[in-house]
Amino acid sequence: MNIHDLEAFVAVVETGSIVAASARINLTQPGITRRVQNLEDSLGIALLDRQSKPLKPTAAGREAYEHGRRVLRSLDDLKAGVSPGGTIGGEFRLGIMPYLSEAALSLPLDRLRSQFPQLTLRIVSGWSPQLVDQVAHSQLDAAAVCLPEGIRPPEDVVADNLGTHGVLLVASPPLDVPKTPKLNELSTFPWIMNQTGCGFRAFIHHRFEIERLPFNVGVEAMSADLRMSLVARGLGIGIVTPAALAGSRWRDAVEIIDTPDFRPKVISWVLHRPPAGRLARPIAAFSEGLAETLKAEMPFLTT
Repeated sequence: MNIHDLEAFVAVVETGSIVAASARINLTQPGITRRVQNLEDSLGIALLDRQSKPLKPTAAGREAYEHGRRVLRSLDDLKAGVSPGGTIGGEFRLGIMPYLSEAALSLPLDRLRSQFPQLTLRIVSGWSPQLVDQVAHSQLDAAAVCLPEGIRPPEDVVADNLGTHGVLLVASPPLDVPKTPKLNELSTFPWIMNQTGCGFRAFIHHRFEIERLPFNVGVEAMSADLRMSLVARGLGIGIVTPAALAGSRWRDAVEIIDTPDFRPKVISWVLHRPPAGRLARPIAAFSEGLAETLKAEMPFLTT
């Protein structure tokens, strides 16, 4: 077993293909295949399910990936520790929730680029529950996520709390939602929501289940603007942050629903696996920059 074989295997797992792994580490496709096979021969077990598209690790492969990622990070930490001036380089795999607006990300990302020019940022977007799982399994170095109040990140990750933010329920007047509805009254209306996997949707659904009430998703849509337009047309209830509502072109076509027994809030977090090693300073710089922008006028997109 050698480090080059491990790097090739990790690249295949993270990109899902031999072709993409080849491009990432600048090696021919046969070279990637050979290195992965070398690693499998060393461990005496298959690490990839070659029948799946994209390529996925086997159960043993997932275990090997998590250990391998930690080994590669330790090597990067070693290089950073002995490099002249303590220059921090290598990859920084960062997960971002879709609800953060471009404006909210500008400061923290600009700060990372200016303070750590040798660092290669690999940014992915995903729902918060997915990003939490990826950080816990070392598939990401850090992630900015948004979780409903009362739901905490796993205990095996380091979680930096960036503050609590209220969210609003909105509907078009023609939908005829009561001014101060009870939860059971809200359950009689359709909802305009993101797709399954969204933490907000899961939280609302869970709250309705606790009360043994139906939760009817009338429309699923990825686009924030499309969801607000559907709410404005009276097709269902939507959920939005106050700042996003203020900046929405549909704000005059909807009303805020006052729900005394249901006032959802979300908490923003930056998560990473301990120890942060060489990435401690970049993670701190990103977290501090994001905390500043979350206090700005419009940190979030429509949820």
